Amino acid sequence: YWLEAFEEAGVSPNIGSYLGGGTLRRCAMDMDMNPSSVKQRATMRRVMAEAMEDGAFGVSYALIYPPDCYADVDEIVDVCEVVGRYDGTYITHLRSEAGEIFSALDEAFEIGVRAAVPVEIYHLKAAGRDNWDKMPRVIERIDAARTGGLDVTADMYPYAASGTGLTSVLPPWAMASGRLYENLQDPAQRARIRKAVLKPDGRWEAMVSQHGEDGVMPIGFKRPQNQQYVGLKLSEISRMRGQDWFDTVCDLVLSERQSISTIYFAMTEDNLRLQLQQPWIKISTDAGGYDPGWGRPFGPVHPRGYGTYPRVLGRFVREQRVITLEDAV
Repeated sequence: YWLEAFEEAGVSPNIGSYLGGGTLRRCAMDMDMNPSSVKQRATMRRVMAEAMEDGAFGVSYALIYPPDCYADVDEIVDVCEVVGRYDGTYITHLRSEAGEIFSALDEAFEIGVRAAVPVEIYHLKAAGRDNWDKMPRVIERIDAARTGGLDVTADMYPYAASGTGLTSVLPPWAMASGRLYENLQDPAQRARIRKAVLKPDGRWEAMVSQHGEDGVMPIGFKRPQNQQYVGLKLSEISRMRGQDWFDTVCDLVLSERQSISTIYFAMTEDNLRLQLQQPWIKISTDAGGYDPGWGRPFGPVHPRGYGTYPRVLGRFVREQRVITLEDAV
């Protein structure tokens, strides 16, 4: 039905789709954050095989987001073995793009080797000022894996700011069993979450710790009373509300009852230029298409949703000559 809708709307079927690892977990065990059982993995493998028979390109895991982040290596390998039988691909948002990026790379390589599937790394980056100098070593590790026989590639978007939900500043366990809003309203759970975000243990991406309150800009507000905050940084919103940044985040999420699209000023253009020169890199948007009329209630969006390819050609080919036009195309 999905492809038929595209054809009816006049769009050529030039789209390939992956089945989400989080979708598989929801099919088998909903938002349970516990390790999957043998029976649950059998369900995931069956659904994965059906998707590949229906034309899926492979499986995608976004390993910093619930419920994908609850999956361990063995579970992902089990699923990817099915993908491999159909010559599919494992595409992954690494479990860390910051302080633990090297171990996250090793995990992706291990899955590719054990399941005998090609690996694609979503929107490669070294996020957070403390991690910017790691990108040359990230590239060295990918080159070494390729030299060793693993089919591994990556993609990127040409902006030094990333984009995801404001809820990403909270630990993944706060969203387990779909109880995020209940947890934020419960004083005891909220105190527990506060402790986790102010003193992160390194097992999840603590976005505000990485980028600071000045590096976080929520933009996707739907409720009229919150429109005044569009374009302001989290530090500025907190001052306006007379709250610390943690309570600001919690109360805004409760007010909006959605993740709130947010821009994170996480990367450096020096790394963008370095990444663009790698022969195994692709250009991606990491965004959907936006109809201005439909999108107006959600406010502005990250410019990568419409400016990715012009920015590569204009800024990095014509102006800075980082890569040639031929390589860009």
